[in-house]
Amino acid sequence: NGFTYGKHYLNVCDRDAITSDVWHRDITFHKGKRYLIEAASGTGKSSLCSYIYGYRHDYQGIINFDERNIRSLSVNDWIDIRKHSLSILFQELPYLPELTAIENIQLKNRLTNSKKGKKSLPSLAIGIDDKVNEKAGKLSFGQQQRVAFIRSLCQPFDFIFLDEPISHLDNENGTIMGRLLTEEASRQEAGIIVTSIGKHLELEYDEIYKL
Repeated sequence: NGFTYGKHYLNVCDRDAITSDVWHRDITFHKGKRYLIEAASGTGKSSLCSYIYGYRHDYQGIINFDERNIRSLSVNDWIDIRKHSLSILFQELPYLPELTAIENIQLKNRLTNSKKGKKSLPSLAIGIDDKVNEKAGKLSFGQQQRVAFIRSLCQPFDFIFLDEPISHLDNENGTIMGRLLTEEASRQEAGIIVTSIGKHLELEYDEIYKL
């Protein structure tokens, strides 16, 4: 069920007649590697994340998780995949504005039981330590971005997708995010896929694609 543990890859095949490294080519994302997808605004990077995560189905071609077409996945399959195999940081930040920053993080962690011990969550909150008890809806977009990022790390995953993760962060906080992401992905031997319209996480990418 869900994401099998054989070759550990996501295969994306799209047949659109567009000049792109992605949309009309066969691409394999391997577990443990890092990928950057560069694109101009409006060319479909957020759509690509939604397709792979199963939120949208209005695409042509085939998307496979370990050779299994995602169109054949059941609701229970997707629940298992999103709980154990895929994490995502959408450009539209998923948080509850009426809860504090730390409550948003703790809520995700209670669902996954991923980070154990009182020290694990505060250590992830580097950069928003003085804001953890403020309502998320009152934080700046960059602070909300960090809350959503920390939430995305509070689960097991084989791949993590980040859609413009540092669009509202300064270089220092972008560096912190990159370090936390690298440490967590390395610990889980997970793949990283980052999208960008210019400013991007400074990682050692294995592949860079132009959308």
